[in-house]
Amino acid sequence: MTPEASKRVMIRFTEFINTASETLAAELISPDATFHVPGRSEPMRGPAGYLAIIQMMRGGFPDIQWTLEEMVAEGDKVAARFTMRGTHLGTFFGTPSTGKTIAVQALNIYRLSHGQIVEETGQPDLLGLLQQIGAVPANQR
Repeated sequence: MTPEASKRVMIRFTEFINTASETLAAELISPDATFHVPGRSEPMRGPAGYLAIIQMMRGGFPDIQWTLEEMVAEGDKVAARFTMRGTHLGTFFGTPSTGKTIAVQALNIYRLSHGQIVEETGQPDLLGLLQQIGAVPANQR
């Protein structure tokens, strides 16, 4: 894939994660795809696995939206930086709803093949997210 084609896939992928569209999941995610999620010993797999990741996030932040801030594409890889924004209205990582809003960065590396995502390794700022909802004390200076 050309870098431009890879970037078009990522723009569609952002639409997918913001809508949780099963149609877009089937279009953009390989059935054999693996998603390495922080805190999980085994990767999630395929379109259903990614939909489960989105539902886990929406369980804590029903209005969560991702903004694709920037990306770099080379060969079969894309590095993408997102900002996740939402309101903590459900339990997340054991922390009950606080009503607080979050704005958290994530840097993910994707591998694409034939117009589909086949692998993702994600690094969301989970510590920052937990600090923003009060689950972990913020750094006191």
